[in-house]
Amino acid sequence: MAPAVLVHELRRAFAGRAAVDGASWSAAAGRVTAVLGPNGAGKTTTVECLEGLQRPDSGSVRVLDSDPWRAPASHRAAVGVMLQDGGLPTTARPLPLLRHLAALHADPWPVEELAARLGIGDFARTTVRRMSGGQRQRVALAAALVGRPEVLFLDEPTAGLDPHARLDVWSLLRAEAGRGVCVVVTTHSFEEAERIADDVVVLAAGRVVASGTLAEVRGARTLEDVYFELTAGGAR
Repeated sequence: MAPAVLVHELRRAFAGRAAVDGASWSAAAGRVTAVLGPNGAGKTTTVECLEGLQRPDSGSVRVLDSDPWRAPASHRAAVGVMLQDGGLPTTARPLPLLRHLAALHADPWPVEELAARLGIGDFARTTVRRMSGGQRQRVALAAALVGRPEVLFLDEPTAGLDPHARLDVWSLLRAEAGRGVCVVVTTHSFEEAERIADDVVVLAAGRVVASGTLAEVRGARTLEDVYFELTAGGAR
């Protein structure tokens, strides 16, 4: 079976400076893949190429066996995206926004159920611009989930959330993987990766320095120790 997400020899540069420098890795359906790396390591650039928001300079990316840059609307409907910041209309309230997004999909998650699962009802009358960072995170995650996608790209999904909300999100993401979704999470949290990831990709200076199952990458040490050893040179 082909991987749900495939990155092959990906290169992307800005003003002659490589952000991603020949990276290759994959992510499978029914599993959570955590992508870790220091700031500037190429995590967001790689994921934005996978989302069709950036075009590779060379190499290739495939999502559900399609090139996301050229993908039709039917492909995009099967992919859920949560950006690290932005992407939500600032004057919208969460429930009308989620109902609008749900109407664009053939088999959406019931909005009230999803909102309850993420605790959105507590601030349902608040506009996006007046929400706290953690509240915006919950709405952004709900927006990524509401169409019941086959692939989820989540950039720092629990940043700004309190400990109880983090546990709720981790449980939800594990449940999504359990129903066959390919979940790709970029994170700086070793605890998050340890708690939810099946597979780990570690990037440094635009290159993959480790990839495999959590157990393979970690070995007998903690993931934190392995990460700092592998990324000691930092990003360019």
